[in-house]
Amino acid sequence: MGSACLEVGDLGSMRVGVVFPGQGSQKVGMGADLVAAYPSARTWFDTASSVLGYDLLDLCANGPDEKLRETQYSQPAIFVVNVALAQTAIEHESLFTPVGTAGHSFAEFCSLVLAGAMSFETALALVNARGLAMQSAAERERGAMSAILGLQKDAVLELVREASSTTEIVAAANFNQETQIVVSGHEAAVRRAEDLAKSDRYKAKAIALNVSGAWHSPLMNPAREAFASAVDQAAANHLFRQPIFPVFSSVTAKPYSSADEIAGNLKNSVTQPVEWYATVVDNVIPAGFDLIVEFGASAVLAPMFKRIPGAPKALHVGDSAGLEKLRAELTAEVA
Repeated sequence: MGSACLEVGDLGSMRVGVVFPGQGSQKVGMGADLVAAYPSARTWFDTASSVLGYDLLDLCANGPDEKLRETQYSQPAIFVVNVALAQTAIEHESLFTPVGTAGHSFAEFCSLVLAGAMSFETALALVNARGLAMQSAAERERGAMSAILGLQKDAVLELVREASSTTEIVAAANFNQETQIVVSGHEAAVRRAEDLAKSDRYKAKAIALNVSGAWHSPLMNPAREAFASAVDQAAANHLFRQPIFPVFSSVTAKPYSSADEIAGNLKNSVTQPVEWYATVVDNVIPAGFDLIVEFGASAVLAPMFKRIPGAPKALHVGDSAGLEKLRAELTAEVA
């Protein structure tokens, strides 16, 4: 599961927030329309290709889908598309100026780039290292994930404790909404969790997810260790800076207070659950935004906002037509 970044800006007196989806939001064709409509957006893909060593825009535009779904490719692809969409709105179209940000899972890198906490190139290199490490860990030990619908946090935590054994583990991975929680771990343990969720005891729903690994679970410990060396090297080279506006971490759901926190949170994000619901309820809604805009290939987070009481209006932007809709929305609000 992936996820998102939140930008906040003022258009006149209007406060605008932006969210970015993460893993699972990829689709063949993403980015192609944006580059065709805004040739300057190609710069992000060209820079990415030089860092990654392969033609990222070609992969995004033409697939194949099987390759684009692999986490070693999906994470860099989603990161670049998200940033390109947002920066086109911010830099090329000057629709708003971001003053705050939050990220869902690895999309926190989008937040950190837009808040000036690290360069695009540094973030992309780390996203690539993260994807490769997670792909390797997933190939080493088979895992699975499932969305549990209809149970609150305490019930899901009890369910995964019951479904786990000394050799097979399942854990809560994504707290997306109050009663939409993703669990992750060994395949057999995840299947037990699904059966328990659908039993007369819990009376909930369970939907198996089409993923290649047990993201945000103890099965990713080898990936965390491999990724940690890249993060620590970046920190040692002083490549992290204090964000110029608030960045809420999806690991803690709290804003960074210094650049020193970045390395630890990025490493923990590989194995720790995504606290997206707490981020939205404890920080986004109280901040009083008038509009939330999701920049990404697929609408993942905007629909979630529509199901959270008190959340602001949410709009998804995934291509050039979406940018025009955003312009119309902002103009209508100010008029």
